[in-house]
Amino acid sequence: QVQLVESGGGLVQAGGSLRLSCGASGRFFSIDRMAWYRQGPGKQREFVAHISSGGSTNYADSVKGRFTISRDNAKNTVYLQMNSLQFEDTAVYYCNMYMYRGVAGWSDYWGQGTQVTVSS
Repeated sequence: QVQLVESGGGLVQAGGSLRLSCGASGRFFSIDRMAWYRQGPGKQREFVAHISSGGSTNYADSVKGRFTISRDNAKNTVYLQMNSLQFEDTAVYYCNMYMYRGVAGWSDYWGQGTQVTVSS
């Protein structure tokens, strides 16, 4: 079994900052890419940011220059530093990891989501 647990969400005023964390636990051998997605009210889930096993990053245009994704491989954890938050950033944020589990092969795993609410 694999479990991804997110933390760090909450209520913040526009212009403020939050840092999300997502740690993985369970039986797996390695983690390739790590990413964050979000789903706003009445919207489909959308890509936010991605970091490769080598540290290369990619961001949605809407968050470039404001959000920073990073990872700590020793802790099997991915972070999302969110600065200059805007009302439009209000959403449930989900972490995603692509893991190798041996006989089970490679699979995508998702966290349960953490709510970020930005007040205008």
